[in-house]
Amino acid sequence: MQKATFHYGGTPAEVVEVDADVSLMRAAVTNGVAGIVGECGGQAMCATCHVYVREQYLDALPAIGADEDEMLDCTVAPRDPVRSRLACQLTLGPGLDEIEVDVPEQQV
Repeated sequence: MQKATFHYGGTPAEVVEVDADVSLMRAAVTNGVAGIVGECGGQAMCATCHVYVREQYLDALPAIGADEDEMLDCTVAPRDPVRSRLACQLTLGPGLDEIEVDVPEQQV
């Protein structure tokens, strides 16, 4: 079982156990994590699962695809050129057993 930690400015973090090969967005929505909407269901078409990945996990992530890159330009919260990712495009499993992200204050 993998682990995802969602940090919020000024409030306690939320830790969720994630099955292998499940996206970070799906795990968040399934577990009622605040601030992750996932309006498009994980198709990289809405940017409502925007997160800021903590730096120690960046090297383990896959490269940003063209669709994700385009949607990151449409986020409500400012895009961080290094840390911004869509949670629907991040899958936990071999090579990424845990991840910590900061959730923007606003998604829509």
